[in-house]
Amino acid sequence: MGDFWAPAKETSPSDGGGCELHLGGTVEPTTLMPTAPPFGRLIRPIWRTAASNVSSWVLVGAVVALTGFGPEHWFAAALRYVEMPQAGLVWPAWFDIRAVIVSIGVLIVVADVLVRRMRQEKAVAGPAGAEAASPDSGQPTPTLRSGLEDELAAAGVAVSTTEARAPSVAPSLPDRPSIVVLPFANMSRDLEQEYFSDGITEDIITDLSKVSGLFVIARNSAFLYKDKAVHVPQACRELGVRFALEGSIRKAGNRVRVTAQLIDGSTGGHLWAERYDRDLTDIFEVQDELARHIVGALKVTLSDAEKARIAAGGTRNVAAHDLFLKGRELMLGLKKDRESFERWMACFRRAIELDPDYSAPYAGLSMGYGLDYQNRWSDDPELSLREAERFADIAIAKDDKNPFAHQVASMAAMNRKDYRRWSDESERALALYPNYAPAIMGKGILHIYTGEPMKAVPYIERAMRLDPTIPSQYLHFLGTAYLVAGDYEAAAKMFRDRIAANPHTDLSRGLLASALGHLGKAEEARRVWQELKDINPRYSLPDHIGRLPFKDAADAERIAAGVRKAGLLD
Repeated sequence: MGDFWAPAKETSPSDGGGCELHLGGTVEPTTLMPTAPPFGRLIRPIWRTAASNVSSWVLVGAVVALTGFGPEHWFAAALRYVEMPQAGLVWPAWFDIRAVIVSIGVLIVVADVLVRRMRQEKAVAGPAGAEAASPDSGQPTPTLRSGLEDELAAAGVAVSTTEARAPSVAPSLPDRPSIVVLPFANMSRDLEQEYFSDGITEDIITDLSKVSGLFVIARNSAFLYKDKAVHVPQACRELGVRFALEGSIRKAGNRVRVTAQLIDGSTGGHLWAERYDRDLTDIFEVQDELARHIVGALKVTLSDAEKARIAAGGTRNVAAHDLFLKGRELMLGLKKDRESFERWMACFRRAIELDPDYSAPYAGLSMGYGLDYQNRWSDDPELSLREAERFADIAIAKDDKNPFAHQVASMAAMNRKDYRRWSDESERALALYPNYAPAIMGKGILHIYTGEPMKAVPYIERAMRLDPTIPSQYLHFLGTAYLVAGDYEAAAKMFRDRIAANPHTDLSRGLLASALGHLGKAEEARRVWQELKDINPRYSLPDHIGRLPFKDAADAERIAAGVRKAGLLD
């Protein structure tokens, strides 16, 4: 069963719904400001609401068909009943009350969907981005402005949805069975359960990614297809995989129905399909069964260790699991500030209260304190870093086979510049979770900052292949690797490609200016530098370089030297 980065919603009212914070002995629910929902996310729930009431429409139609009475007859009968037959005389002949009634019904459905969607957006923020562009102003809207913006994005904290797009050139198929798990559709009548279906989707991605004999597309790229009419063979071609898993989830009370089907992307044919009707407390067993059935259908042999990893981990406490998932959803949300930080940390702490042996929320606390250290939300960042390290240690002690506990430990070690532990924890995370793109990227970043930049390239390219719709962050690190290695032409190309994918980046422009300075292209470097200052007037290259965890100061100096050659630094 998967544990981490799987958005979902709490099922128990005892958890407080919004993960209230206990401040000064009182309970004060906090909310996030709503964001405008995408058009596709509105249309699909509207259609689903209409479809879920199809029995009512059929009943009304049957009455009309059998009796011959339509709404205008009912209206006239009502007027006669209240002794107002003369009212019919003023009724315009061209006016069809059926159209009015249908229009009112449609407006009610649309209004209901909009209200529910706004409530959902208030409760749980949308996907996060390290830096998102405002379509109205044309300027970037800072959502996560950390000292290591791209490092955090690469570690799986946040990815800008504005940078996600299908690859322009379809990747070639891997040399082993390859699959994408498309976001499962939420068929629950409660639209606020949307994140529960997202959570199950990511749990399945996590379970399959633990199998070394499979190639599994990363969550970020899979969720590019959320709320879209997906043509499965086309999606498989775009992502460079042979198979796709799609399905739906309906949760009602203490029951859950999960349907899933495995599709061959080369033909569109179905290889396997199943439906599970279970108690909600059995959802973990459903996920495990799904993973085993898919692996079996793809004829992949599991080692004993892989069988144990798929079946093990997590918690059997549904309420604790939901609280953790709610906290993680908030941490991945668009809003990143002190208030939202306290909200997601409260969710993790309450999950621990329900199950003190549950490793995942301890890892969530470690990640949260790591973000606090980078963003300086609290008054003592050094304390936050110590807490990040402490909770990572506890998460590992609770479950040494939790790959995400090792991943957050590697991030804390990166912030501490503890290169030995950074390496050890990255290796451990990859051993447990071979398809985990952020851990693969983290290993590549380690090579960049420890003086072996060319060793980083295959790791970064491998992570990019697992996550092909989000090339921007990987291009930044490929550029950094080439820059540190002294291949300035290759570095400049990567940074230009990154800027094309994310026009509002400041960090890539700073490093591009350095590469151009080394190449003697001072005029282009000055133009890039001016663009950088227009985007972020407070940008400081010395501060930027000072935050990067280089082991050898000479590597950091190479970046500054390039900018000086362009005449942009004293």
